[in-house]
Amino acid sequence: MGIKYLVPFIVGLLSSIIDARPVSYPGGITVMGFSDNMKDSIYVHYSPTHYYSLGLETKKDKYSDSDYSYLRFTYLLNRKNTQHSQRNFYFQSGVSPDKASNHFIGFHGDWETRRLYAGFSYKNAKVSSQSYSDRFVQLGIAPYLGEYGDIHTWIMMKAKKNTLDNDWSVYPMLKLFKGDFLLEVGYNNKTKLDAHLMYRF
Repeated sequence: MGIKYLVPFIVGLLSSIIDARPVSYPGGITVMGFSDNMKDSIYVHYSPTHYYSLGLETKKDKYSDSDYSYLRFTYLLNRKNTQHSQRNFYFQSGVSPDKASNHFIGFHGDWETRRLYAGFSYKNAKVSSQSYSDRFVQLGIAPYLGEYGDIHTWIMMKAKKNTLDNDWSVYPMLKLFKGDFLLEVGYNNKTKLDAHLMYRF
């Protein structure tokens, strides 16, 4: 592949796989908002390098009916780029500055091309002396391949489970992003609204 074809291809690939990743480019600041049947939260993180991020998450826990915050640390354990895809694997952790017994550790991973997406997350948390785990898997496909600067669309299926409900919930998700802005939204009768907003500075 000649250089005049390689550069547009790389730009197109990166424009389609820039995702809501927990580590940004060096010096980048990211603001995220989450809402589902378990929580409402706002998470802001700063990435000194592309290997790790430091952040603060404020959270309204709907299950325990409590409000608390986490000081968060995320580290990129592994990344593999190929001509057509990228794979990422992260370690995630958080601890409450007010109550150290409130904490979590977990892992997040994704693999994607311009057309296909697969991702997962696993988190083990302790809140108010109660321990639980939360996990999900996501699969998606892009119905069209947008160019740099276009609105990119993913149609996805998400399956998630936590040990508090102890039952899998499966539902469709729609993901839209353009430039530094991303929106993910899904719904079913059990989990209700599952929404995620992100803006990267």
